[in-house]
Amino acid sequence: QVQLVESGGGLVQAGGSLRLSCAASGSFSSINSMGWYRQAPGKQRELVAAITNSDSTNYADSVKGRFTISRDNAGNTVFLQMNSLKPEDTGVYYCKWVVITFSIAYDCWGQGTQVTVSS
Repeated sequence: QVQLVESGGGLVQAGGSLRLSCAASGSFSSINSMGWYRQAPGKQRELVAAITNSDSTNYADSVKGRFTISRDNAGNTVFLQMNSLKPEDTGVYYCKWVVITFSIAYDCWGQGTQVTVSS
């Protein structure tokens, strides 16, 4: 079973930066993709950024040019560098990995980390 643990959230003023991390424990054969989602109060969870096992990236239009998703060389940690933060970036940020075990793909979610951007 794979467990994901996010860290790096917090309170920051508009224009500031935060770096989120998501580390995995447990066993799996391979990773298909890693992503960051966020959920603001009263809104649906939305994709913020994703990176595939070939390092192809995808970003929500609202964060392009401000956020950068990356992963470490070992492939066990994914990061989200968030710059020029805006109040509308406030929400709970979740990481999601699609892992492959015995040729079956599974979605694995972290518990979430709160990001609050004050104006």
